[in-house]
Amino acid sequence: MSTFIQLALFLGALILLTPVLGKYMKQVISGENHILTPLLGWLERSIYRVCGIDPQEDMNWKKYLASLLWFNFFGFVIVFALQLTQAWLPFNPAKVPNTSWHLALNTAISFVTNTNWQSYSGESTMSYLTQMAALGVQNFLSAATGLAVLIALMKGLVHKVAHNMAPRQWATIDNGKNAPHTLFGLGNFWVDLTRSVVYILLPLSIVFALVLVGQGVVQTFSSYTDTTTLEGVKQVIPLGPAASQIAIKQLGTNGGGFFGVNSAHPFENPTPFSNFLEMLALLLIPAALTYTYGLFIGSKKQGWTLFGAMLIILCVGLGVSLYAEYAANLALHIAGSMEGKETRFGIVNSIIWSTSTTVASNGSVNAMHDSLSPLAGLVAMFNMMLGEVVFGGVGSGLYGMIAFVILTVFIAGLMVGRTPEYLGKKIESFEVRMALIAVLAPAVCILAFTAIAVSAHAGLAGLNNKGPHGLSEILYAFTSACANNGSAFAGLTTNTPFYNVLLSICMLVGRFGVIIPMMAIAGSMAGKKVTPVSSGTFHTDNGMFLILLIGVIIIVGGLTFFPALSLGPILEHLLMQAGMTF
Repeated sequence: MSTFIQLALFLGALILLTPVLGKYMKQVISGENHILTPLLGWLERSIYRVCGIDPQEDMNWKKYLASLLWFNFFGFVIVFALQLTQAWLPFNPAKVPNTSWHLALNTAISFVTNTNWQSYSGESTMSYLTQMAALGVQNFLSAATGLAVLIALMKGLVHKVAHNMAPRQWATIDNGKNAPHTLFGLGNFWVDLTRSVVYILLPLSIVFALVLVGQGVVQTFSSYTDTTTLEGVKQVIPLGPAASQIAIKQLGTNGGGFFGVNSAHPFENPTPFSNFLEMLALLLIPAALTYTYGLFIGSKKQGWTLFGAMLIILCVGLGVSLYAEYAANLALHIAGSMEGKETRFGIVNSIIWSTSTTVASNGSVNAMHDSLSPLAGLVAMFNMMLGEVVFGGVGSGLYGMIAFVILTVFIAGLMVGRTPEYLGKKIESFEVRMALIAVLAPAVCILAFTAIAVSAHAGLAGLNNKGPHGLSEILYAFTSACANNGSAFAGLTTNTPFYNVLLSICMLVGRFGVIIPMMAIAGSMAGKKVTPVSSGTFHTDNGMFLILLIGVIIIVGGLTFFPALSLGPILEHLLMQAGMTF
């Protein structure tokens, strides 16, 4: 009974908060006056003045994308440089040394791509300055980047071209200053980025950080403390400004832990209430964005349809994982194993977290995924293999889902013999090709790099387990990197030049290999005329489309990865049921 109560509280809170936050974010994205405009409007305007941003400028998709890429490259350089020089910089009470080039490369790419994969333990590898100025700042900016891409895509989908204009021809408007601007319909990257941080991520993080401090999460610049345990063993207790980073790591679907064991550490996650709030926070913004999307395109039913598809897949994953964890393990002769789980929170909260963090592109953990039962580990892995579209990352989850929507509409059009349309705009070969690239690029990277790792001595050198579980550890690592998730099975030593470089490439493909084609779709859709709804229009806001969408998502993921999963967690599960272990 307690299991159902905990699930009901978690899912109920998520459903209730979705329209509340979703409505507010729609006001922010649309530039409307909202509750924080009087309080923070000066900050937005100050940023524009200091940075020389013209908020009235409207970018085409290529300029929007170029601004995004240059901004993220600049962020990468800053994070990379801070790691290589942190030993000589202030706010380093633990005297941590400079990191190696390959670890600095991996970490910089990880946080810029919103992956937050960590081949290190934070308290022994990163100074306070690096944690705050490099990693903490990127937690905000990488999340805001994903949100900006979604905003541009939404604007492209709803942008209307006058009927007396050619599909690729654009109108011009006057901004009131006798300086005409080209109207491309995608908005301004710098404006979208600024509003996302100032009005959404920053206020939520401040409130959440204060709540976490109240629960006992540390937030201090004090040096590490030397103490002696009751057993007489000397121990160093790490401290630091953790609460501020934990708040944004959850809300921004970043996931990087201030401490090595992430939210299994009592200084990151001290109480059952903090555990509940952190689990809720990692899904809150991605879930609410589905409601924002519905409001933005003028159809709440569209938003709730996407939310329903995501929620159904999440609930199925929760059900399978809970069954697997409570079922009898014939190899160990136990049921309901607590190995790798937090005794403070139990199996249910560990499974809610493991399932939620892998659908949300978050990657934070409160239990060790390497200790999950084979089927629960398969669910965590499969969630990421779907492309992190079941809620997914801030912005990135929904624009990834829209790629699947385009493919679903295309398939439906083929079945009924009509030109596929979405929101009144025709889906043509260009959009389908771009959507396929966005869906398949990470998948190809996962399988290719896993094959390289299991074939190379350097790939097998850091493996702690043999057999199917060892394969699962390698497959999970590349899946997590390509999905920009960041969680790990942890039985694999990845702080080596081989893995740091390969995982870095995967993270770049998983992030920008999706952003680039989705921005191209945004630009293409913005230039199309809207076709009036007719009796033959295929509706994308009902139960039939929801089922078809889920089917496309599962089939694409299943057909792509089933052979690899058969050799990993599925084989491990069958061997376990036969009473065999490796």
